[in-house]
Amino acid sequence: MQIILVSRHLKAARTITIMPRHVAATLFVLLAVVLSTSALLSWLSVHLRLPLIEDLLVTRQLQEMRKTRDHLDNNLQLMATRLGELQAQVLQLDVLGDRLSGAAGIKREHPADTLKAAQGGPYVPAPMNATELQREIERLATALDQRSDDLAYLEIKLLEKRVKDRLLPTTLPVKDAYLGSPFGHREDPIAGLRAMHEGIDFNAETGTPVVAAADGVVLSASYHPDFGNVIDIDHGDGLTSRYAHLSRMDIRPAALVKRGERIGAVGTTGRSTGAHLHFEVRMQGVAQNPAFFLKQGSEYAQVKRR
Repeated sequence: MQIILVSRHLKAARTITIMPRHVAATLFVLLAVVLSTSALLSWLSVHLRLPLIEDLLVTRQLQEMRKTRDHLDNNLQLMATRLGELQAQVLQLDVLGDRLSGAAGIKREHPADTLKAAQGGPYVPAPMNATELQREIERLATALDQRSDDLAYLEIKLLEKRVKDRLLPTTLPVKDAYLGSPFGHREDPIAGLRAMHEGIDFNAETGTPVVAAADGVVLSASYHPDFGNVIDIDHGDGLTSRYAHLSRMDIRPAALVKRGERIGAVGTTGRSTGAHLHFEVRMQGVAQNPAFFLKQGSEYAQVKRR
């Protein structure tokens, strides 16, 4: 770059050539002057305590402290909010866990309360700092995970209980019937000799609907010399139920039946002295007292007795 100087004091024009090194040198000098001036002002403000400079520094420090305090307050507020949310979630899961454990028939274990010495006095809140809040959040997060695992376990047990309840013969096979001969030894109604009665009789009029006592698969639906028209239903795990002396059979072998589904009607077929349903429950082929299963349902208490 060239600069031409023209003046009346000069006999001829002068040309000044500015090289890049000249520009760099000038910028370096300016930067040095600025830094030196800043350092000088800082030194003067510290040692001579110039009011203007000191006020500026104090104001700047206060602004930085206010920003830092606001940032900490916001973080503490967020942590406190998170802590409250975790506490509420843990409380909700505890209540839900107690309900599920009751529905599943499982006694839920709670940590034993530690015996503490007598205490008292007014309540004076003690705010927690950031470290204490973080520690409490981590503790509640761990407790929340534990509650979630407990609920998953209870859900599985509840499902198992529901399936088991569906497969247990607890529904009365005949509604509005009178309880006849119970399970156990009795005098045979035809032979007049002491004999074992392996079921329960429900006295009802011929044609009264007979329903399945539980979900299952029909093993057989056929005629037997002693039982007459008889239906056997498999409920799984070796548990079966039998419905004998039917006047009709409305279900076929291998059919799936639901609890309370009609499978036939009361009759007096086979070795029988009158219209009734002979109901049996067997485990691995061994006769069980049907009353043990029926009493687990809500209908057995309402059965009529002569």
